[in-house]
Amino acid sequence: MKDTSSVVIARIWNWRITAICGLLLAIVAIAAVSFGPIHIGFVQVFKTLVGFPDGLSNQSQTVIMQLRLPRVVLGALVGAALATSGAVYQTVFHNPLADPYLLGAASGAGLGATIALTSTHHNVVALLPLFAFLGGILAVLTSFFVSGKFFAEPNTLLLSGIAVGSFATAIQTYLQQRHTAQLRPVYSWILGDLTAASWNVVAWSSIYIAIALIILFTVAKQLDGLMLTDGEAFSLGINPNRLRILAVGAATLATATAVSASGLIGFVGIVVPHLVRGVTRRVTNRSLVSIALVGAAFLVLADLGARTLLSPAELPIGVITAFVGAPFFLFVLRNRRKANIS
Repeated sequence: MKDTSSVVIARIWNWRITAICGLLLAIVAIAAVSFGPIHIGFVQVFKTLVGFPDGLSNQSQTVIMQLRLPRVVLGALVGAALATSGAVYQTVFHNPLADPYLLGAASGAGLGATIALTSTHHNVVALLPLFAFLGGILAVLTSFFVSGKFFAEPNTLLLSGIAVGSFATAIQTYLQQRHTAQLRPVYSWILGDLTAASWNVVAWSSIYIAIALIILFTVAKQLDGLMLTDGEAFSLGINPNRLRILAVGAATLATATAVSASGLIGFVGIVVPHLVRGVTRRVTNRSLVSIALVGAAFLVLADLGARTLLSPAELPIGVITAFVGAPFFLFVLRNRRKANIS
């Protein structure tokens, strides 16, 4: 009886944590829609979002529904994808410093985007998200191929990902040097950019990200089994290799989609999982939904800072996330070193 009540209490507490994270995302999203060169009150924003735009001019309604809201929704999707993928990669590779770009997804997507941006054909440039998406997927598949088998030992796969990423970066650098006139848009994309957000971008990216997140949430209860040895995982009814393939595949799909929609935005996949697990004291399978919600809120808040700190100028969102994430990364690295020494 005592064990049953403990399980019920734990479930209630988990749902409360998730609800708090959802409320945080809602508050940050409304603030992001409200603030900008044209300030719109919280109440007016809320009324517009629920379908009662009383007293708002057509200009304000256009700003909310066609400019800011798509950007906020896309930022939330990208943040959720990167944070969740980071948590999954850290579990699969037994590495608290693993991030969503670990297997060359970022370098491959960067190469694909560079090919599109440096092309002389304008219709090819319009397909930048597709090129970035294919580049990220192909880089990860190449990492699997180079590792020697479809799912190698995690450290071997990690090293092959680093090699593939370095090769893709070398080709990207060569293309940049050959097309110096297009360097500015390439660097802008590399630093992360949500300025091109539209409902069309939100529509296609939400499909792939939703599929990936649903898969990851479904296998969340099994993920912590990957922290055990393969023999121990098998004794619990978990097929570790099959689970790794499924988890890495879904996380890569989410990452490649996020990168193709917004460019390269670093540190979200490192900062958010550690932050949520540190505050909630929950393992991965119990905090994956919360990690997704906080990741969404984190990136929406970072984008708000990018839009407003130097208004009317705008910072690349990657600068904001790096400003927060780099010290956090060093903090995690230092704590890990202390733990290994002790």
